[in-house]
Amino acid sequence: MPPRRQGVTIKHVAADAGVSLQTVSRVINNEPNVRPEMARRVQDSIDRLGYVPLIAAQRMGGSRSRLILALNDRDRTIAGWQNRQGTDWVDQMLLGGMLTCGAHGYRLILELVDTHSDHIERELSAAIGALQPDGVILTPPHSQDPLILDLLARRGISIARIGSRVSGPGFSLTMGDEGAAQMVTEHLVALGHRRIGFIEGAPDYELSGWRVTAWRTAMAAAGLSDDLIQPGDFDYESGYAAAVALLDVADPPTAIIASSDQMAMATLALAKERGLAVPDDLSIVSFDDTPIVRFAQPPLTAVTQPIAEVAARAVERIIAEQRDTLPPAGPVSVAATLNLRASTAPPRSTPR
Repeated sequence: MPPRRQGVTIKHVAADAGVSLQTVSRVINNEPNVRPEMARRVQDSIDRLGYVPLIAAQRMGGSRSRLILALNDRDRTIAGWQNRQGTDWVDQMLLGGMLTCGAHGYRLILELVDTHSDHIERELSAAIGALQPDGVILTPPHSQDPLILDLLARRGISIARIGSRVSGPGFSLTMGDEGAAQMVTEHLVALGHRRIGFIEGAPDYELSGWRVTAWRTAMAAAGLSDDLIQPGDFDYESGYAAAVALLDVADPPTAIIASSDQMAMATLALAKERGLAVPDDLSIVSFDDTPIVRFAQPPLTAVTQPIAEVAARAVERIIAEQRDTLPPAGPVSVAATLNLRASTAPPRSTPR
């Protein structure tokens, strides 16, 4: 059998370049205290030998891990994957986060954590201990969980909190939920709707309340009643139940805003079951704008959340903190957009 080829290590690079292991490590980590000619010599050796830096090498001498950990809700994520529901929150988060990490020589790792677990502290501590990330991106509802925030703060880890403005460690990033809910409501009012229903998101998500508040504000500004509201949990089942409750009132809505695509699809299904034409009898608007609503019949008007851009901003700010180049700044808000499709139109002029 041919002899096994030995992998190129940091020691080979150091010997080839005639420098110390610490110097190679500093070049790998893009540290500023390396002379340009020395950095070029080390990089030439890396390129010539085909060396790929290992995480262990990047941590030499107490240097940063160059890992950023993203935490997402376990139950909702796994349920979406198993049911193949077409949700792309995680996809978009990885798109923005991974590309931005790669541009800076970092790596993004996704972990799923159950906020409601009794073992969350032990589970999270194990992940942090194994990976030693430079920063953590928290998505709802983790981004407002005091236990998680306290654990990360005590370890001195940079924290990016998406979808939360509660006081606490780290920095906040939001996706313009209030502006989006107001924009949707004003769009329906402009079409002539006066009975506009709203299906809330999960109560343990801070942003659910922001959307409701903005909807109520827009309804009040138009001189309209905000009595048509039902609780939801972002999933299909809760959306269906909420839509039933809204359509069963004596004076039902001519338009319904759902706080997720799954709940909007449930509303669409119920409308078809009851022989209601969308949008002539009932206009429907969704939040998220995942593939399932774009290919629905009719395609649904939806709020597109800038998940990828927010994840990219989170990575950039964590890296800036590591390099001590982060200027004092308040919460970052990236505006959502409204994509108009065939599910919204003026209401029928005659009563249903």
